[in-house]
Amino acid sequence: MTDTFRITMAQLNPTVGDIEGNAAKARAAWETARDAGSDMIAFPEMFIAGYSTQDLVMKPAFHDACLRRIEALAAECADGPILAIGGPLKRDDRLYNAYFICKKGQIAAVQLKHFLPNYNVFDEVRQFNRGAIQGPYDAGPLRIGSPICEDAWFRDVAETMCESGAEMLVVPNGSPYYRGKFDRRMSHMVARVVENDVPMVYVNTVGGQDDQAFDGGSFVLNRGGKLAVQLPLFEECVEHVDFTRTADGWEATPGLMAVYGDDWERDYHAMVITLRDYMRKTGFKKVLLGLSGGIDSALVATIAVDALGAENVRCVMLPSEYTSQGSLDDAEDIAKRLGVHYDYVPIKEGRDAITNTLAPLFAGRDADLTEENVQSRLRGLLLMALSNKFGEMLLTTGNKSEVAVGYCTIYGDMNGGYNPIKDLYKTRVFETCRWRNANHRPWMDGPAGEVIPVSIINKPPSAELRPDQKDEDSLPPYDILDAILEGLVDQESSVADLVARGYDYDTVKRVEHLIYISEYKRFQSAPGTRLTKRAFWMDRRYPIVNRFRDSSM
Repeated sequence: MTDTFRITMAQLNPTVGDIEGNAAKARAAWETARDAGSDMIAFPEMFIAGYSTQDLVMKPAFHDACLRRIEALAAECADGPILAIGGPLKRDDRLYNAYFICKKGQIAAVQLKHFLPNYNVFDEVRQFNRGAIQGPYDAGPLRIGSPICEDAWFRDVAETMCESGAEMLVVPNGSPYYRGKFDRRMSHMVARVVENDVPMVYVNTVGGQDDQAFDGGSFVLNRGGKLAVQLPLFEECVEHVDFTRTADGWEATPGLMAVYGDDWERDYHAMVITLRDYMRKTGFKKVLLGLSGGIDSALVATIAVDALGAENVRCVMLPSEYTSQGSLDDAEDIAKRLGVHYDYVPIKEGRDAITNTLAPLFAGRDADLTEENVQSRLRGLLLMALSNKFGEMLLTTGNKSEVAVGYCTIYGDMNGGYNPIKDLYKTRVFETCRWRNANHRPWMDGPAGEVIPVSIINKPPSAELRPDQKDEDSLPPYDILDAILEGLVDQESSVADLVARGYDYDTVKRVEHLIYISEYKRFQSAPGTRLTKRAFWMDRRYPIVNRFRDSSM
């Protein structure tokens, strides 16, 4: 009996819908595994289709094409290691999330996902049928069970597989990032290993897909839950792992042990990789954004440069008579530090034309928010014109605090195709800027050092749409606002809960009201990087028309 087994972990970045491109990635990785003498290569969940496909997977032409390509891949990879790859399977008029075990030119076994996640960003109950809990499959010198992603978060599937003879668990995943996710994920996997006294190979997808970042972070656990291999976060990696049969079972030889950064670094990396992949996977090469001299646009510009390189980023200052000299200086300063193309486009002439056009209709009425929003919408128009003319995707720069309470202008500063800081509260924007100034990593294309001027970080936030305007004229101080928002949005706390924590009742009620009346704006907002379990879009789905207000006090 063979006493060794080499498995290759393919932590790779598929593209949703690019069946041929994903198959080519799989074929190249399989050849690497073959040349390394591996017995098996394991890919993530739904790799051939990309993840998450949402309702695309339900389209017959799509899931049929996925299956045909897996069958062809099995034939192409007949002479070499077992190829284990995720994809959809239609069987008896039922659609499944499946894991295909290909060897000797054919699909030798199929594992079907049993527990279908139906919360947060997941809609798998809508898309798939639940598969029966199955036993393991033959992998030569041993038998392996493959609980698919969610299946490994519960005891049942892994326990049944091990009771049926599985000597190892190979778990394919499409597990997206949120702050704190890795530790929670690891604790569940350690539990499965300890309960069943078998080693585990956990293979996760990496890369950006729409709003979601898949962080990779694949690993191998030996019996007892001891970590043997840990792959990098947010990076593609093909890694060979050797197992040896011992008197007590199979054991992995310790290997690569990547070192992970803190939550600040992981959030920042998620924002960089989602923007980079959103651009690459949609076909855009360059971006532009309005650079106001404020902290939000400064951070977005820095993320864009780190994701795409300075040569692919255009920053535009669009000043009015309310734009301070400090903002003008700061915008030019950060543009020079980042090395981006910088345009200066005053809006006075256009604004005067609009004011004159509307003057007969507005006669006898005092200036108000309307005139402020005209400035923002004019800037949005000019930025979209530049986007159209130069084929550069416009980035929008509203933070989660602003998006939550509607402190943004629809069809104005909300214009854009992507927003990397959409799930970052304002207080975290400040700290993220400080973190980036103090840290540089190889995956950042931008320069090291203090790229965001301290003057931008330290000055009071202002939209600069009227004389001496400050955000705190319209909103509570951001430390208070963000704490209330985290309660109402992220924790679904009641008004009474927040008042009990010491927050002013009227302030909490006002923030609650602003959240609800801004739903229509969020419905039309650009997608942006998901960093928490309560990001605006698929994590939190509220009606636009809604008269409920919390009366718990």
